[in-house]
Amino acid sequence: MKKIEAIIRHYKLEDVKNALSEAGIVGMTITEVRGFGRQKGHTEMYRGTEYAVDFVPKVKVEVAVDDTRLKTAIDTIIRSAQTGQIGDGKIFVSDLVDTVRIRTGETGGDAL
Repeated sequence: MKKIEAIIRHYKLEDVKNALSEAGIVGMTITEVRGFGRQKGHTEMYRGTEYAVDFVPKVKVEVAVDDTRLKTAIDTIIRSAQTGQIGDGKIFVSDLVDTVRIRTGETGGDAL
């Protein structure tokens, strides 16, 4: 099992959610996050004054998938979140040692 963490633009969240659902990948956790990468923030104007925004607001989508669905999930996220501009985000993949469904006690892939 793998855990996918995708940091994406706010306005791409619905596209990613719908695309993952269509691909048969259900269940996700969404968190509003702030950070920066190569773009190193940006400047904004407020009441005629320019100021630097060091941390850019993004959305983190977390999805747990079986190893067999990993490539499908990653390709789906890339396809639905990509704009081709700096700041599209990142995808991080890590191993999941175990998963437990609290309601039933199911573990492993059955708990997904």
